[in-house]
Amino acid sequence: MAGLSPRTLRLSEKDNLAVALDPVPEGAMVEGVTAPARIPKGHKFALAPIAEGAPVVKFGQIIGFASQPIAPGDHIHTHNVALHDFARDYAFAADARADVLLPLAERATFQGFRRSNGRTGTRNYLGILTSVNCSASVARFAAAELERSGALAAFPGIDGIVPIIHGTGCGMASKGEGFDVLSRTLWGYATHPNFAAVVMVGLGCEMFQIARFKSDYGIEESDGFRTLTIQEEGGTRRTVEHIVGVLNEMLPKAAAAQRETRPASEIVLALQCGGSDGYSALTANPALGVASDLLVANGGTSILSETPEIYGAEHLLTRRAATREVGEKLVARIKWWEDYTARNAGEMNNNPSPGNKAGGLTTILEKSLGAAAKGGFATLSEVYEYAEPVTASGFVFMDTPGYDPVAATGQVAGGANVICFTTGRGSAFGCKPVPSLKLATNSDIYRRMEEDMDINCGDVLDGVSLEDKGREIFSDVLAVASGAPTKSESLGYGDAEFVPWQIGAVM
Repeated sequence: MAGLSPRTLRLSEKDNLAVALDPVPEGAMVEGVTAPARIPKGHKFALAPIAEGAPVVKFGQIIGFASQPIAPGDHIHTHNVALHDFARDYAFAADARADVLLPLAERATFQGFRRSNGRTGTRNYLGILTSVNCSASVARFAAAELERSGALAAFPGIDGIVPIIHGTGCGMASKGEGFDVLSRTLWGYATHPNFAAVVMVGLGCEMFQIARFKSDYGIEESDGFRTLTIQEEGGTRRTVEHIVGVLNEMLPKAAAAQRETRPASEIVLALQCGGSDGYSALTANPALGVASDLLVANGGTSILSETPEIYGAEHLLTRRAATREVGEKLVARIKWWEDYTARNAGEMNNNPSPGNKAGGLTTILEKSLGAAAKGGFATLSEVYEYAEPVTASGFVFMDTPGYDPVAATGQVAGGANVICFTTGRGSAFGCKPVPSLKLATNSDIYRRMEEDMDINCGDVLDGVSLEDKGREIFSDVLAVASGAPTKSESLGYGDAEFVPWQIGAVM
């Protein structure tokens, strides 16, 4: 309303800055200081003088250092904040506590698909998995042909057909880190509980050989998993016909799967953020953290990832590690990333993106402190490498890049069967075969992109508590796990978001 002072927020008494929840006009008096220039919403301004080289503090944590003297009321952003390394106390396992689980009789349930391997799916898809980019078109052709044939219409218990295509599988070394990552990723999708049945197709001469893949993982052909190659089948048309024929054989059994009441402990929730802004750390991320803790209390699992986006906040996670060994695993991944970026002439502070900065985020440290809030306060029970099977319950971390499709692909390969994705700038995202809930960090983006956003977390700034918003998110997770469609599913997202992490030389 006209005449009201802009809302601002100081997050910790240790902070030497505050956040402008509303735009602050030039000359306005806020938090006892006068703004000499306009402060955009979601951005920061100084509460006290900050000398050149002195720490800039938000959340009670260092997010950077003044690159020039900053006066009270000054806009704090990339023009006057720099980043350099400084010592952090990892205090391994200092704050570790046994997670308090609800009594079995009080735990939440959902309606899921119980698979023969003991895992539970939240969707019931058919999949066409490719071993190499050379078989991508055939996978698309076969999926389109099955849909055109009308066969799926006769089996309403099937959620659809998903061609899982990617840009690698050849032009790579036949051993080492890159090959292992791709192998784990494809194995994770081939056995994912959201697939009722999978056909895997290759070209035949690629580096990633299907026969070796089956041998390495002890895979046998079955009613739910079949393989073939274009060269062995005799070309594109015959391969497409064979895939469609196999899928038609698989359909009746796959469609016979029925949802049944399952405990929430069988939900594996991927925690994601993309297009973050200055509100992410205030609304959607901590609210998702509340939902994550609720899932853990119900015996479930939540996966935080995006290692470059917890860089600078890892010391908060190592304190929560169940053991020193778990904490040291996380630090080892951080050091791997420091070496990885250096080898590629980059730096960890290449992140945040231009959109993040426009939304008010200045350094990777600031972004990371907000991103880590998605993990709530539960004890960190385990740390996984990319696409490793997640077998621990509770709150865990998976090493992934910050790039959302690559990060989510690793989490899904690890076993995630629901995704919660927070966004302040308005990321458009889906991730078949796993449903993805989109959480808007501010009401403006929710109203502008309401057809894409599932939950508005901007009302936290209007007085809704983080606890209430977290309970709302957890309730929606249960509903989506039980079959309620997300906005991205209704729009048809998810066919292009399978992006395995490609490490190493392309040869």
